[in-house]
Amino acid sequence: MRPAPGETANDALALPTRVRDLRAEDLPACGWSGSALHLRSVERELVRAAAGEVDYLAVCTPADLPVAIGGVDYRAVEDAGYLWQLAVHPALQSLGLGTLLIRAAEQRIRARGLRWAELAVEEGNPRARALYERLGYLAYGGKPDAWDEEGPDGEVRRYETMCVLMRRELA
Repeated sequence: MRPAPGETANDALALPTRVRDLRAEDLPACGWSGSALHLRSVERELVRAAAGEVDYLAVCTPADLPVAIGGVDYRAVEDAGYLWQLAVHPALQSLGLGTLLIRAAEQRIRARGLRWAELAVEEGNPRARALYERLGYLAYGGKPDAWDEEGPDGEVRRYETMCVLMRRELA
């Protein structure tokens, strides 16, 4: 079956998908991506998207439900688009949606005239790092990172980790 206009064929997932900007009204359907605290953070990033500082993308099913989301920050790294908050619905991982999301983000970066895409991946996340390497990202350093995380009990704790910095030149 051919995808409709604006949709992208995804060979690994035999389901038409399309990439579009994430909208505030999508957030209730994105609970799979993180806690309520995380979704409030995404909501704040959508305000930045409206101001043109970031792009926040959603890979959607034919029912227009987001199954992968992530952002590109144009202010985090000079002369590059910085990919962050990348997430794929847990039940749909390893089906090509992360690749589709990253490639769409890279197109947005190119459209802004930038040559580099950068991201950080936790050292303890070899699966994500393998995806980024497969897509051409190379490690160039490391840095500690931290963010607030909401536990199952609703308590907010500071999560600290070490990340590998990766970049890819966009042709």
